[in-house]
Amino acid sequence: MTLNIDQLKKKIIYRSNYRGTKEMDKLLGAFTNKYIETLNIKELKDLEELLDVDDSNLYNFYNGMTCDFKFKKNYINSLFKDFEYKDY
Repeated sequence: MTLNIDQLKKKIIYRSNYRGTKEMDKLLGAFTNKYIETLNIKELKDLEELLDVDDSNLYNFYNGMTCDFKFKKNYINSLFKDFEYKDY
């Protein structure tokens, strides 16, 4: 079964907003909402892969701490690492 780009975006938006921890829901939700409409299909797949990482490792990666997970060097991971979250 193949997902079209709109279905993939909806899936990513949902997964980024319902992670399990409120902090990661907010961080990943804000990140996804900011960039989702600018990403191509490869970048969307990379974002989907990023969302497969557990919250602890994502939090550590974002904050420059030691991770148990080896993050790939790609545009999405770099964009996430440099994202400035603002809670308004």
